[in-house]
Amino acid sequence: MIKSKNIPVSNITIQLSPTGKITKTNEAGIFEFNDVNTGLYQITSSGLGYKSSRSRIDLKSDSTVVIEIAESASTLNDVVVTGVNRATELRKSPVPIAVLTKRSMDQNVNTNLIEAIVKGIPGVSAVTTGPNVSKPFIRGLGYNRVLTLYDGLRQEGQQWGDEHGIEVDEYGIGRAEVVKGPASLTYGSDALAGVINMIPANADLRDNVLSGDLTTNYQSNNGMVGSSLGLNYAQNDWKYTFRATGKAAHNYYNKVDGYVYGTAFREFNLSASARVDKKWGYSKTAITYYDNLMEIPDGSRDSLTRKFTRQILDDGDDIKNRPIIPDNQLKSYSINPLHQHIQHFRFYNSSQLKFANSDLNFLIGGQQSVRREYNHPTVPSQAGLNVVLNTLNYDVKYNLPDFGAIESTIGINGMLQGNRSKDATDFPIPDYDLFDIGAFYFAKKSFGKVDVSGGVRLDRRSISWNNFYVGTNSQTGFGEKVEANRPVSELQFPSFKRNYYGLSGSLGLTYNISEKLLVKANIARGYRAPNITEIGSNGLDPGAHIVYLGNRTFKPEFNLQQDLGIIAYLKDADLSLEVFNNDIQNYIYQSRLTDENGNPVVIVPGNLTYQYQQSRARLYGAEFSVNVHPANLKWLSFNNSFAYVVGLNKNKELLNQYGNEAKYLPFIPPMQIRSEIKLTATNEQGFLNKPYFKIDAAIFANQNKFYALDDTESFTKGYTLINAGIGSGIKSKSNKTILDIFVQCDNIFNTAYQSHLNRLKYFEYYNNSPNGRSGIYNMGRNFSFKAIIPF
Repeated sequence: MIKSKNIPVSNITIQLSPTGKITKTNEAGIFEFNDVNTGLYQITSSGLGYKSSRSRIDLKSDSTVVIEIAESASTLNDVVVTGVNRATELRKSPVPIAVLTKRSMDQNVNTNLIEAIVKGIPGVSAVTTGPNVSKPFIRGLGYNRVLTLYDGLRQEGQQWGDEHGIEVDEYGIGRAEVVKGPASLTYGSDALAGVINMIPANADLRDNVLSGDLTTNYQSNNGMVGSSLGLNYAQNDWKYTFRATGKAAHNYYNKVDGYVYGTAFREFNLSASARVDKKWGYSKTAITYYDNLMEIPDGSRDSLTRKFTRQILDDGDDIKNRPIIPDNQLKSYSINPLHQHIQHFRFYNSSQLKFANSDLNFLIGGQQSVRREYNHPTVPSQAGLNVVLNTLNYDVKYNLPDFGAIESTIGINGMLQGNRSKDATDFPIPDYDLFDIGAFYFAKKSFGKVDVSGGVRLDRRSISWNNFYVGTNSQTGFGEKVEANRPVSELQFPSFKRNYYGLSGSLGLTYNISEKLLVKANIARGYRAPNITEIGSNGLDPGAHIVYLGNRTFKPEFNLQQDLGIIAYLKDADLSLEVFNNDIQNYIYQSRLTDENGNPVVIVPGNLTYQYQQSRARLYGAEFSVNVHPANLKWLSFNNSFAYVVGLNKNKELLNQYGNEAKYLPFIPPMQIRSEIKLTATNEQGFLNKPYFKIDAAIFANQNKFYALDDTESFTKGYTLINAGIGSGIKSKSNKTILDIFVQCDNIFNTAYQSHLNRLKYFEYYNNSPNGRSGIYNMGRNFSFKAIIPF
């Protein structure tokens, strides 16, 4: 029997040497070996979250052995479920995986969930459009190359767009797992750069007791007010959860632009789940609803005062001659008529059936994304863009019985998807249908101190659409979708049908030099089929203020990435070094379209025009972290991280013609360093439970490696942001936590800066300005007050 703290432990692997026999403990912690002769043997035990142990025993017939194992405090023994075939310790996965806990998220000022992940995990960045919109990038790659998951279910919501974020309730997430590198083996297309899995919080439930939490949050810069109520209940084998969240904010502020018009938002979320756990396995059914009203900034200003202006006309609009917005409207929580309304519905079931030595896992879910963008000031109720995306996801995995100490999994997953334009005036993409299917085999085996894992996958994606005609509405003068037999119509999207195939795989190993020191190496091939806007776009996206032009001849992207990492978990410090090299075939990127004289092509006045390009590319870089926690000064921690990536454009034709202007890829973050000093009480201080104080610096270097061709990108000056925070749990006389409080300040010195990945940086309509500034700047000083009341 295997025990920990005198409690039986299940699913512990037991190896009997020198026989080579291997088994696992059952739910009672019992294991058994048959047909073993009496004598001296060595028993090795290992399991998720526990330290490995070795014991020498003298076996006699029908003898009983009881072994006590200890829990592991090392983060190397954290258990992850993303990018692996089954729950796996971090130390055993050769793929770079990072974990961010809810506690870490709460201790930072976050305007959205992706921002929290960016602050907590080196190598992750985000393209932003104001404080409410962050599109995740991993090691310089984003959009449909980063697969986002909610509780293991892939998120589908027009993620190719710039101007809306991830449709997830940030207060309901308890943990985020990030795979930094190709994960096509497990997930297929769209995981070429990595995966972000947002996992809902799991409460510690007691039978027949209603528990939960109430979270309130206020941020000073944009007046963001947020509240979230979570409820949990358990009865026998059933667990129930419910959460409702609301957030609202007015325009954000910086000392260069003042209040940035068009950045207010209002968000509402609902979620509920029910789970049953039995001896045969478990089944969980959940539903979520996301509703976001978010303004659309366009950056128009008065040329002399630099005050923001607003559009009041459709026909005859002059972007340089609009009325100035009154000051009293800049801090209003009301959403202005030019806004977008994003709704996302999700319903899914995740189940597991346990057998004697194997298990079968199902995940099936339906999603609907509704996206409306209102850009007509004379007819505010008329949507410019109105698209509905319906998706059915399926995922079946069978964890086979171990054979020769090999853990292996076979699986099949994919999706069925349809996109339809409704009553709208602009049509950037056609009404398309998509079917995705892929099958894979994944295996891992331990050879003493070496853990080896890998697999292979084959994918097929089919995408098609019919002829799509547009015309002009005779009453409004706006565009509209029309039938082919209408006398005056234009074929905007000729019919299309194509299949894309991808072969992907990975092979890697970890060498456990000791319990606290290991080396990881991995090589992986990823695959991504072109997304709908890359092959099908031909029109204005009103929210992005961009006319997109696709290319239906594009081929799938394939990449080959090599990763090497060294991780040490020492007495006084944690050290981690990860280096990578990523070669991509058929890399697709955006480039601003210009005419033969180098002037920007204007198809729709007041909007930029971008055309997709395809070429070879290479990205390489490193992440390094040193977290010091002296054993003799348990109250002190000094955490440091460094991230660097270079993206090279390998388009020989462009390089020969334009040289350094075309040398680099767009959307590559600059080198960044984050350093934090944190003081945390090791015990209670009166009614305060482990109060803490921290101060940190986020240092961003100049970005002079940018895609300069056709003024697509420009140089971005480096900057340093100083942030600080305090917090504590509050305990009652009965020693029960009644409140967790977090007070923080970002950008203490109110530094004026522009992030290189801030899309608003390029919202500028004048060649010169009175203050010498161009574009819109990021958020200034921001105080955050958050309280969590558990009950």
